[in-house]
Amino acid sequence: MRLTVTSHLTLDGVVQSNGKPEPELHDGFEYGGWQVPYIDEDFIQLVSAWMASADAFLLGRRTYELFAEHWAKVTDPANFLATKLNTLPKYVVSKTLDGAEWSHSRLLRGDVGEEVTRLKGHPGRELQVHGSGTLVQTLLKQGLVDELRLFIHPVVLGAGKRLFGEGTAATALRLVDTKSTDRGVVVHVYEPSGKPQFGAVALERSGEVVREDPRRR
Repeated sequence: MRLTVTSHLTLDGVVQSNGKPEPELHDGFEYGGWQVPYIDEDFIQLVSAWMASADAFLLGRRTYELFAEHWAKVTDPANFLATKLNTLPKYVVSKTLDGAEWSHSRLLRGDVGEEVTRLKGHPGRELQVHGSGTLVQTLLKQGLVDELRLFIHPVVLGAGKRLFGEGTAATALRLVDTKSTDRGVVVHVYEPSGKPQFGAVALERSGEVVREDPRRR
């Protein structure tokens, strides 16, 4: 299976508490629910189209708990997202959970790299990660991500946990698709493409700006 990541973030990279306020975290974040005003039919169609390719889900502890709290209670078989989330296998990376009660859930307590590599070897289309920012950083560091789907919302918060914070692995990305919604959410789809490359910009005598490769110096 390919491992795909779907993440919803602000223009300044914040991913925290996008769907609702979470005062129980006691971390002083005041902008919970910032994503909700941008959910429209375009948004739902994009999420549903990608969710249709899921054969299993890989989630961090916090995202798992939030999803289970909501989606396990949605039992209408006509709700496509609920049906996928409630019926497909869900693998939870956690050292602190005692159990995973949501249907078809299993805890992963071993080495993350080894566990996920094994899961990717299973037959199927996509092992999907949703949210789970800390887990995503681990997966990027270990080169396990095949595709990133970043829903970038037209809002700046200036505070909150960011998807690509300090300590994120340096990674080059290749843009493979771009989509947008009527309410201004832009979705960039990337594939990791190795390590970043570097250069320098220099002015030739004509005044033309050229890119100079420092390795030729």
